[in-house]
Amino acid sequence: QVQLVESGGGLVQPGGSLRLSCAASGSFFSGRAMAWYRQTPGKERELVASISSVGSTNYADSVKGRFTISRDNAKKTVYPQMNSLKFEDTGVYYCASRILGSTGSSTGDYVYWGQGTLVTVSS
Repeated sequence: QVQLVESGGGLVQPGGSLRLSCAASGSFFSGRAMAWYRQTPGKERELVASISSVGSTNYADSVKGRFTISRDNAKKTVYPQMNSLKFEDTGVYYCASRILGSTGSSTGDYVYWGQGTLVTVSS
């Protein structure tokens, strides 16, 4: 069984930066693809960024050039570094894990989910 615990959310001004963390428990972390999703009220959960077991990354067009996803297998942790934040980046951010090492593009590709952490971009 895998448990994911997100942290690092909060209030940030537009143009600011924030780094979230997702700490995983369980085995085979290094062999699993990880992802961050974002959800706002009334909208479906959307993929923000993902990273494969070998470090290949994918980003939503809306965050390319601003967000960077990385992983530390020794710490069993995955991070999104979020820079140049915009109002539309506000939402609950969820960490997700696949069983496989390759990244997926839909929520159904990810088996394990964290409880979410709220990011609010506001002046």
